[in-house]
Amino acid sequence: MVGAQPVLIDFAASIFERRMYDAENGSVLRRDVSRRSIGSRLHRLTFGGNPVAVSNSTKFIDLLKQESRRPVVLVVGGGTIGLGADELYRDDSIELVGTDVYASPHTVLVADAHRLPFEDGVFDGVWVQAVLEHVLEPATVVAELHRVLRQEGLVYAETPFMQQVHERAYDFSRFTQSGHRWLFRRFSEISAGPVGGAGVALAWSIRYFSRALGAGDKLSRLIVLPFFWIRYLDAFGRGRAAADAASGFFFLGRRAEQAMDPHAMPEYYNRQK
Repeated sequence: MVGAQPVLIDFAASIFERRMYDAENGSVLRRDVSRRSIGSRLHRLTFGGNPVAVSNSTKFIDLLKQESRRPVVLVVGGGTIGLGADELYRDDSIELVGTDVYASPHTVLVADAHRLPFEDGVFDGVWVQAVLEHVLEPATVVAELHRVLRQEGLVYAETPFMQQVHERAYDFSRFTQSGHRWLFRRFSEISAGPVGGAGVALAWSIRYFSRALGAGDKLSRLIVLPFFWIRYLDAFGRGRAAADAASGFFFLGRRAEQAMDPHAMPEYYNRQK
């Protein structure tokens, strides 16, 4: 237990160790759960909010309510409310089950997403935002999401592409839009696309270029700040070229019984026009 929350992790098969949960909230890194620290504020000022998630959360909620009067949604990586996901938390008609690898006011239990402690088909939706880059085996985690969703249940994911390491030793993978689609090959696509364009990706690179030259984390946040305006140029990006240079991608889909045919992947890329 961490506080009042159970820790349901198979430590023998996890990157996390039991001793991490002997005190505080079990996090291996400092967490700004409220997103009110100076670092978090500077990050939002430089990189902006997440209007894509705001729009997609509205669509996600509408689709959920078409199927259930009180949908139950699993939030994987819900220790901190994701940027743009506030509406999901404000809607009292949705039952949220928040999980993460550390305890927070937004979680009800601690779990490793590689082995979710839930029965099959118990959730109407899953929200997994900025998580899959931090797991050792993304395909295993997505298979778990598929397992715990009811038939035709919804999944919403956001995962980076052009972003540098931001969780130290717990940062493992990046995905192109095609790679992200293949990761969710056992889901039918409702919509998908970039989250942050080449401008956001360039701002990330400026900050981490400064770090590589020895600026350090705090100073690099200040160095990139004057370049905040670059992200506004993303509004002019179009089609496949914009997707090829995007900062990250989202996927909104439904649980399907059959996987996507691998022969469809080249055409999937070519449709990004």
